[in-house]
Amino acid sequence: MLKNRQTYEIMTPESVGVKQTSLVMGKHSGRHAFKDKLNSLGYPDLTDDIVSNTFAKFKVLADKKKLVYDEDIIALVDESLIVDNKVNAINLKSLKVFAGTGEPQRAEMTLDVYGEIKKATETGDGPVDAIFKCIKTLYPHDVNLQLYQVHAVTEGTDAQATVSVKIEENGKTTVGQAADTDTLVASANAYINSLNKMIIKRDKTAPEEQQNYETQKMKGI
Repeated sequence: MLKNRQTYEIMTPESVGVKQTSLVMGKHSGRHAFKDKLNSLGYPDLTDDIVSNTFAKFKVLADKKKLVYDEDIIALVDESLIVDNKVNAINLKSLKVFAGTGEPQRAEMTLDVYGEIKKATETGDGPVDAIFKCIKTLYPHDVNLQLYQVHAVTEGTDAQATVSVKIEENGKTTVGQAADTDTLVASANAYINSLNKMIIKRDKTAPEEQQNYETQKMKGI
């Protein structure tokens, strides 16, 4: 079907001003169509294990959602890359947040960055801004924050919150998620999760010398 476009196109994409065809994925999509979608999303060199892992997660998600969008698939691939990599570059060790009226919001954070324990204190325009500034201080980086979203999983004041964070760097995007009864802890972990995924994406496209350097840092060499 993918090879013969006449089976699913009554006109060419170019005739309506679109560069290429974009197939919407659903629960009836097969492995070949899924792999073709991965190629179009910029994942041409994934291992068979990662493709299989991601495809299994995709089928589970497709049973829950009518349509699975590109952003959903990107998030699934990134999560599989994290699992395959086995070690996160950055891990949250502790977080204290000071909020209220009459003074700037402040965050005190301790991170494990490539095996090195680092601490920072930052103020910000709100507690979440202070938290994100701490992360940038402890692991300097330059990304665009495209999405910050909080969802309550259950009802009540003690509800667990799921936070989603989407960041972009040089055309690459990653989505991080985390859940916790403390929304601020979930916010920190979601940002760190998206950043760990971005680091892995950098390694996948970086020159060999840079990949070796990052690998050594991960191993503490």
